Amino acid sequence: MSLDVSTPALLFPAISLLFLAYTNRFLHLSALIRKLHSDWLVDHQEILMVQIQNLRRRISLIRAMQMLGAVSLFLCVVAMLAVIAEFRMTAVVTFSAALLMKGGSLACLMIEVGISGGALKILLNALEDSQRGGRQS
Repeated sequence: MSLDVSTPALLFPAISLLFLAYTNRFLHLSALIRKLHSDWLVDHQEILMVQIQNLRRRISLIRAMQMLGAVSLFLCVVAMLAVIAEFRMTAVVTFSAALLMKGGSLACLMIEVGISGGALKILLNALEDSQRGGRQS
């Protein structure tokens, strides 16, 4: 494998854009959790606690996505320095590890996107249950 300094640099734009997306997801979920928590303090509805638990899993995944992305970026820098210093094996190993970390970050993203539908299912199920309960009365 031929590795020059520009190869690890190719991941920089992708990682930067993904960090922005991950941060936006995190901030949105944080605001939603705060709102659901304040609603729960008032109403103590079970559905709110179920949603908060769903969001807790998603927040954990987003933090893992961010950490894996940060490690990937750091390893890209190390790979670039190793290329400059002509440590070929170190460059290849660290770049390969950076790609694995990036892949792990994207795998967490796919899981989180799958779970994100769970919050909507909770609301839809509650709506359907309340409609069924209303018809039986």
